[in-house]
Amino acid sequence: MVNKVFGLVGNPVKHSFSQKYFEEKFLNLHLTDCKYKLFCLEDINDFCKLIKEERNLCGLNVTSPYKEKVIEFLHSLSPEATEIKAVNTIKKLADGRWKGFNTDCIGFAQMLQSETDIKKIHSALVLGTGGASKAVTYALKQLGIEFTVASRRQDVKDKNTVTYFELNQSENFSAFELIVNATPCGMEGYSAIAPLDTDKITSNHTVVDLIYNPKQTLLLKTSAKQGAATVNGLSMLVKQAEAAWQIWNEEDE
Repeated sequence: MVNKVFGLVGNPVKHSFSQKYFEEKFLNLHLTDCKYKLFCLEDINDFCKLIKEERNLCGLNVTSPYKEKVIEFLHSLSPEATEIKAVNTIKKLADGRWKGFNTDCIGFAQMLQSETDIKKIHSALVLGTGGASKAVTYALKQLGIEFTVASRRQDVKDKNTVTYFELNQSENFSAFELIVNATPCGMEGYSAIAPLDTDKITSNHTVVDLIYNPKQTLLLKTSAKQGAATVNGLSMLVKQAEAAWQIWNEEDE
């Protein structure tokens, strides 16, 4: 009998990694009372209806485009989620309140430590300004790695942010040992697009793409041909999922 429901909130969710991952975990752990569902919400305002109707709901993962929008419906946030201003994991507390967490930052930090030569990384370029980008920059800050964020907006005044035009005109591209794609460019539907001019990428760069499907985006393929070390987002995805599972199973503070 199923009495613990977990799931993914987003739009779209049909190609979700999470459902297969957690259903295999439940099977391996012989957790016959657990179920993982996909919840495609046409509008974030449907979130309240979801948590009211799914009475056995214990925890949720959150994906695009709701990592930031879902915050207004939660009762509290972890310190990381508060600073990042984005949530990708939600837990129903024992008293019925809902608390938001960010395990993307955990997954990204752990991926860097296990998949790259992190001791050689002192400065990073992060492509994109959404929820995923904010988790990445939070992790970089915790790891003591300087970063610059590339934005499509022309009116950004942040000292750590540049426009793509400024980036392509810059002669200081070699100053970044790490390049991180936190945009949708390269995923299904955008597979023929690279998020930036790749001509400047060399063997001195490590290129990380948070996209995991396809395994080799155009950015990673091009970067590898030019000698860069490349990493896709699968390892981060697994590590953030494990962090979410741990949160769901911890006793409330």
